[in-house]
Amino acid sequence: MDFLHTPENQIIVGVAVALVAVGVAAFYLYSSKKHPKGLLNPENFREFKLVKRDQLSHNVAKFKFALPTPTSVLGLPIGQHISCRGKDSQGEEVIKPYTPTTLDSDVGYFELVIKMYPQGRMSHHFRELRVGDYLAVRGPKGRFKYQPGEVRAYGMLAGGSGITPMFQVARAILENPKDRTNVHLIYANVTYEDILLKEELDGLATNYPNRFMIYYVLNQPPEVWDGGVGFVSKEMIETHCPAPAQDVKILRCGPPPMNKAMAAHLDALGYAPEMQFQF
Repeated sequence: MDFLHTPENQIIVGVAVALVAVGVAAFYLYSSKKHPKGLLNPENFREFKLVKRDQLSHNVAKFKFALPTPTSVLGLPIGQHISCRGKDSQGEEVIKPYTPTTLDSDVGYFELVIKMYPQGRMSHHFRELRVGDYLAVRGPKGRFKYQPGEVRAYGMLAGGSGITPMFQVARAILENPKDRTNVHLIYANVTYEDILLKEELDGLATNYPNRFMIYYVLNQPPEVWDGGVGFVSKEMIETHCPAPAQDVKILRCGPPPMNKAMAAHLDALGYAPEMQFQF
């Protein structure tokens, strides 16, 4: 007689199938809790409420936006950005990309550090934004793909607000116990007051002294200053970034003139195109 055709064995098989089904359901439930689904939609804007605004300087503020639940995540891959929609001083719609300074490990909210320029169209929108207002966001966007341990070291060349994707990537690397990648950052600004996220960057340097190295460069430094002076040079890159190698990648993000100059420096120093990435 066939094994499955006895009543007793049919019951045993039925129970086993039910247990497997319960196990599979439990696994997916656990996975969904462990890795909650992101809220971003690449096609449609979603609105998030501003719950806190900290003025960091005369033209820089940190904006904290609440997600629907305390365990919600934005769902932004490391090194990618979002598109924010607002209105300029003429009431016309404007859309501009920004990189949050938070990661998906920061559940329940996300933060943007925004430098607001006098003539900036989206800057006007952020200047007018008050606690309780909503910001329309769409994403994720970007070509950067972060893989833990993909390279031995990253060199980062940032200028002004171009620090935000660098900070996000650096945080993700350093806070991941399975990633031993080293990070070498050169961060350029005009004045000391222009340096964004300085407290957070210095905190990374303190907490990860052997893995995160930062070199500040100022065009107009204060009288007492131990960083770089002027524009980022080939010599600075040679001194403060990892040398060209197949397991090294250099990231750059800054104003267009800086990006162009940095690309020329990197080419001259022997960094192959596949070793370079521009946000």
